[in-house]
Amino acid sequence: MTAARGEVNARDGGIAVTGLSFAYGGRPALRDVSFSLAPRAVGLLGPNGSGKTTLLRALLGHLSLPPGRVTVAGVDVARDPRRARARLGWMPERGGILPRFSGVGMVAYLGELSGMSPADALQRAHQVLDYVGLAEERYRPAGDYSQGMRQRLKLAQALVHDPDWLLLDEPTSGLDPRGRTALLGLARQLAREHGLGVILSTHLLADVEAVCDEILVLRDGRLLAHLPAAEVAADADRVLVVEGFGDAEAFLAALAARGIAAAPRRRGWELTVPAGEDPPGLVLAAAADARFALRRLVPRSRSLQERFQDLVTAPAEGEVS
Repeated sequence: MTAARGEVNARDGGIAVTGLSFAYGGRPALRDVSFSLAPRAVGLLGPNGSGKTTLLRALLGHLSLPPGRVTVAGVDVARDPRRARARLGWMPERGGILPRFSGVGMVAYLGELSGMSPADALQRAHQVLDYVGLAEERYRPAGDYSQGMRQRLKLAQALVHDPDWLLLDEPTSGLDPRGRTALLGLARQLAREHGLGVILSTHLLADVEAVCDEILVLRDGRLLAHLPAAEVAADADRVLVVEGFGDAEAFLAALAARGIAAAPRRRGWELTVPAGEDPPGLVLAAAADARFALRRLVPRSRSLQERFQDLVTAPAEGEVS
């Protein structure tokens, strides 16, 4: 699916958030959040109540002038929310369906609401429905759609006005494995082949691993981490599984002297080597010093689940563990 890009996107297609804070009735929901994103697939993670939905609302300009600044494709959301929202496609977790409209009628109507002419909106509605796999169902009432079809329909309406960014809130909610795989495939294709920015807010870490190039992690309204997804896989170079025989106590002492943490396994240990060091070299040197014979030394990838758990369970700044 090709998409024409406007002057705003050509100048600056990114999202920038600076010092964003917001509270509901005195209860902080976002606390001095700052980050910048280039158009690519970004996973938005955090436990319940972390501020994910509030952040999406801030990007959409749905919050009343909170402290901080948000720009979308170079447009200040507070100063010109309508123009900023024109560059965003929103796929909500709940609602978003007009049950008495046909699929094509609903998408075209929402295209008109975004400022398109009726003729352009209808033409574009047919295009995006074909893209998401609803060409054969376009004239059925949206209220008769299955859950999987409804999610595709919501993706179509988010695309109809040719946005620079898609904001997807729990897009695979209620889908069976086949439908989930298909929707994630569309999100990945839109980001990697068509150049759209995608912010995927979800509690399913496997969805983020399947689609995203970057990860934002929120907890208690604070941004805990903004890191490349590839950094998770890079941990394979720092986490090793070892087995062997000899003086285990001397071997563990030699590892500790080199700053290597060792956690026991059913057989052997799992070792975490400090960043910037040579993991195999350090372990081999420790084994040589302790006269410990290694029979297994292999890297182990840490999953996104493990990294996420580390982040959300670590003490926040100012807390005592």
